[in-house]
Amino acid sequence: MEANSLFIFHPSSNDEAEALKAIAKAMKIKFEITKDIPYNPDFVKKIQESKKQAKEGKTVQIDLDEIWKD
Repeated sequence: MEANSLFIFHPSSNDEAEALKAIAKAMKIKFEITKDIPYNPDFVKKIQESKKQAKEGKTVQIDLDEIWKD
């Protein structure tokens, strides 16, 4: 593993987050904390378009029996 590898942690509590920060500081490892998770702009555009279509009633209903047809 290279020294410039990126590690992403997902702490599930404040205690875990504080422990990770303490470990990084103790080992003198640079770190950053972000609250926003950036999404791919193309993905965001598709989701926004889908929401717009749903609001405009441009949806298709599919019967459950049709989904599972062979």
